[in-house]
Order: sequence, then structure tokens, then C-alpha cells
Amino acid sequence: MEGNQYRQAAGAIVNAVGKDNIISATHCATRLRLIVKDKDGIDEKALLAIGLVKGTFFNAGQYQIILGTGIVNKVYGEMQDMGLNVLSKQEQDEIVKSQQKGVKRMMRMLGDIFIPIIPVIAATGLFLGLKGCVFNDNVLGLFGLSSSIIPDYVVILVNVLTETAFAFLPALICWSAFKVFGGMPVIGLVIGLMLVSPSLPNAYAVADPGSGVSAVMAFSRIPIVGCQGSVLTAILAAFVGASMEKKLRKIMPNALDLIMTPFLVMLGTFLVVMLGIGPVMHVVELNLVTVVEHLVHLPFGIGGFLIGATYPLLVITGLHHTYTMIETSLLANTGFNPVITLCAMYGFANVGTCLAFFVKSKKQSVRSTSIGAMLSQLFGISEPVLFGIQLRYNLRPLLIMLFTSGMGAALLSVLGIQSNSYGLAVLPSYLMYIYKGSQLLWYFIISVCSVACCFVLTCLFGIPKEVLQEDEDVKGGIPVESDSGKPVQETMQETMQKSMQREMPEITSPATGTLVPLNEVRDEVFANKILGDGFAVDITDGRILAPVDGTVAAAFDTGHAVGIRTEEGQEILVHIGIDTVELGGQGFRLCVGQGQIVKRGDLMVEVDMDYVKGKGKDLTTIVLFTSGEAVALREYGKVTAGERLDCLVNG
Repeated sequence: MEGNQYRQAAGAIVNAVGKDNIISATHCATRLRLIVKDKDGIDEKALLAIGLVKGTFFNAGQYQIILGTGIVNKVYGEMQDMGLNVLSKQEQDEIVKSQQKGVKRMMRMLGDIFIPIIPVIAATGLFLGLKGCVFNDNVLGLFGLSSSIIPDYVVILVNVLTETAFAFLPALICWSAFKVFGGMPVIGLVIGLMLVSPSLPNAYAVADPGSGVSAVMAFSRIPIVGCQGSVLTAILAAFVGASMEKKLRKIMPNALDLIMTPFLVMLGTFLVVMLGIGPVMHVVELNLVTVVEHLVHLPFGIGGFLIGATYPLLVITGLHHTYTMIETSLLANTGFNPVITLCAMYGFANVGTCLAFFVKSKKQSVRSTSIGAMLSQLFGISEPVLFGIQLRYNLRPLLIMLFTSGMGAALLSVLGIQSNSYGLAVLPSYLMYIYKGSQLLWYFIISVCSVACCFVLTCLFGIPKEVLQEDEDVKGGIPVESDSGKPVQETMQETMQKSMQREMPEITSPATGTLVPLNEVRDEVFANKILGDGFAVDITDGRILAPVDGTVAAAFDTGHAVGIRTEEGQEILVHIGIDTVELGGQGFRLCVGQGQIVKRGDLMVEVDMDYVKGKGKDLTTIVLFTSGEAVALREYGKVTAGERLDCLVNG
């Protein structure tokens, strides 16, 4: 009977998606991942009616069907027997990348380049904001002080904190781009440092007529200057250098490869950039910055409205990484970034949408999705609300959000509000305006108004009738069943009524870091507890230990997840990071095997944190009780690997 259950589910999934519509299939610890020809041809209602299916969504070129640990691999196995094209996760990712062409491929490339360096630029923005407060005579005047009393050495140290990232920006970009283009990153780093060498005339000084610094002329006609602040030059330098390196590696004798390949790559790339690419790209980039600034400052906030209203559409289509490049150029050349200020309003509008759906909806599932999406959006993750609400319900919520975002951006444009950083959204974004009180005040007022406006308009015009009806399961519909035949999506109240609370002192932390509630995890599937309750650890060390005694029920080859079954019958999934399965096992070393008996504190996985974070992945590690228990920790905060947790489990 059990085999029939998974076979029937696999058949129903294939029928709902369409066998001819499936290009390939693979799975991770919790989700079936399909590449399809036409996602609009999928019968989602039929999919959601399948008992084992807990939800669906489309992301990163894949149609993902949430089944849960232990179930997904069995359904996947049945699909293999149906003759579908099944691939490894790494092979499928390559297909996704190969399918992306033109603009989408370029946007993915830009995203891969900038994601690793955004935290550094954002942190520098915070340093600048703090400097603006501490060194501000108006602020110091409140205490009867002035900036003249600040010692010179303090000024120097602060300048190092605030200027280093932008001074060596081409080096950071070249390092990251070299990785993306398949070259050796350290070569890219050195080439990037060459572009801003102090031996070259500083580009900013050359651009200032009063500096007395001029370009060095090569062959009496080619101006040679440093590439300070030049994003495009750094990207093209990395492309040229990585391409040259890959070709040289194929023909260079092994005895010479170690030294001669880097020598020729650095020499050739530097000459090409300094004598050709650099001077042209610097002019192009300055003109691009000028065009964007003119758009931002169009009268009556017209440019602001256009940017604010269209940016969410770029996020949906994956084209928003274009703005990252423009923002980086603006920051490097002007010290300010008005673009992110205008783009940020859609995040606040999304919060208003979530609140409206939570207040007005009678469906418990929609209310849960709304809260989970809002919590994600508050910290800058917008996909759950965009795909889970905005695009799901007749597009009215989306249109209201676009209008609200545009209006908020228009007001900010008229007032001349601009940040001194990028990479921070919604709640953290306020930190980008602390450098000046009036900037922070107006940004706060307009952001709150954007939330309120979108909330009111969505309540009045954007709530579809279908969410105003109660869930079928509340009225007595058929609940989803687990392997044991018991409901796996019972409400917390039902669970509390059916069970007594008991202590679970045998649970220990799987890693060193900070314990966080599950609903704060930046993944809607985990945050909404679709697969089970639990907690998470924002890890600071790459050693992942067994949190309980038991038997390894699932050990994924990718190393990103391990499932354990205890003697009491509890099933616990330790999932390392968000979407880390996409790395195909790179950066993970699996230390246990399926069927192996483990004790609390046994090493299960070793993670190369620098590598994984360098790929832009969130390493928050989730501990899920997939057997249906409700879980609560008495307190959250700092924790060390193997430390006992004061954990309460209802089940």
C-alpha cells in the first residue's frame, strides 16, 4: 500500500504537470525540482489536491513541488521508473544556465558577480553613516562639542574604514568576476589592484581641473589613468583575463603553467585594459551615471515614479541586477545612491500587501503565507510575497503595489532623498540615511506612508473573493496525510489539545552560532513550517553535529542535509543553508552514511563556509521535526555546537 501511495502521487504529479512538458527532474531534501517547457501549462489545482503535495512555487528556472523529507526521494524514485529524464542537481542547474540567453543570462552573470561584494559595500555605507553622525557639528553641538576636537589619528582611522572598499572597488569586482568567468580569483584580484595602483594618475584627480593632475599620454594620444570607481572596466578586465587564462591553460606545458600562465594573463590583460578598454569604458560609465542622475531628478518626481513602479517588475523577471551595477558606479563616482532609495519603496508596499491579506483573509493558509512573506520582506527577501501573493491573485495586488511604490519613489525624488550605500532593504535600509537627520526623517515618513497606502488600497480593491472563504480543511475537508496516515498539517491548537508538553533535554545544538526562531528563516517553506516545526542556527563554524541520538535515515550526497530517526520515532532533518543543494555538494563534506547510528555531538558534515558564502548562499542551518511535533525553545541567542537546548516538544 505504501508503494502504491508514492506511485499514485508520482503519476498524479506527472499528469498535472504534463509528461511531455517535463524536460528533466531532480530533487533536494524536501522538494521535487522540475524543468518544464511551459509552466503556464501546469494544472496547479490538480497538484495541490494531491495528498502528499504541501505546496508549489517557481523559482530560478525550476518548478518546485514541496513534498517533504523522506517522501520526495520515494516519489522521485517512482518517477524514475516512469521513464522521465532524471538528472543530478548539478546537471539540472547547468541546463537552467544554458537555457538563459541574452539579457537574462547577462543579468544572472551580474548577480553572481555583485552578490559576494554587496555585504562589504553595505558595511562601508554603515561606516559612512556613523561617520556622518559622529563627525557632524550639529550632533556634537548637542553635547557642547565640535568636530575640531577630534584627534587627527581618529580621523585617519575612520577614513580607512570608510574609503578602503571604494578605493579598491575594481579589485573586489575583478576578483569576483574572475570566479564567475572561470578564472583563478587571485589573478583577478591582482589585476584589479593594478587598475588602481598609486603609480597611475588617480581618475578622480584627473577629472578635477583644480587638482593639477593630468593623464599620462601613451604614444602621444592614449590617456593612461587609474580606474578608480570604474565598474564596467573591472568586469571587462576579468572577462578578458579569465578567457585568456582558460586558453593558455590548455596549451601551456605543465612545467611552465604555474608561473607563465599568470605572468602572461596579468601582462596581457593589464596592457589591453590600460591602452584600450579603460579609457573608453570610463567615459561610457560617466555618461551612464549622468543619464541616471538626470532621470532621477526629472521634475515633479516623474523619473522617481518610473523607477519605483518598474523596479518590482525587474525583480520578478530577474533583470534587477542591472541596477546593482549602476548603483555601484553612482556610489563610486558621487558618494551617494539615489536609485536604491527609489527602488526600496516597493519593499514597504509589499509589507502593506501582506498586512492586508492577513487582516482580510479567512483562509488560515493564506494568513500563514502572508505573515511568513511579511517577515521575509522586512529583511529584504521579496520573492515570497511577489510569487506567493502578488502574482497569485488576479494581479490586482501587484498593480496596487506598483502604484504605491511609484508614488513613494516620486515623493522621495522630489525631496532629493538619497542613501550612502546599497544592499539594505526595508527595516535595515534606515541605516543608510543616518548620516543626515532630515534624510532619515523623510525616508521614514514616506516609507511608513507607503505601507499604510498599500494596505488601505489592497483592503479596498485587491483582496480576491477566494481568500475570503474558509479553508476546506476547517470545514471538514480531507487533511494531508503522512506516512503513518496521520495529519501532518494540524493547527497548533489541535496539537496542544491532543498532547502533553514534555521536556526534551537530549536535544543539542548542531553548530556554533546564534539560535533563531524558525519563522525568521529566509525561506518561505521553512518559515511557514510547511515541512514541520523546529528552530534554526545562524552558524559561525562549519562543523555540523548530530543534535540527537538516532539512526541516519537520509544522507544526501550533496552534503546539504541529513535526516535522523530517533528511537522514540521522531524524524529530524538538519538542513544546512538555503538553496545550498544548488552547489551540487561543492563546499560540503559528508561524514555519515545512511543507516549509520549517531550520537549527539557526532560530526555529520563539514562546511567550507568561505566557499559557500562566496557563492552567495545563506548558511542558516535549520533543524526540523518532520514527524509533526510542535517545537519551542525557551530562549534564543548565542550557542555553541553540542550545547544542550532547553527545548519543548508537543507530539
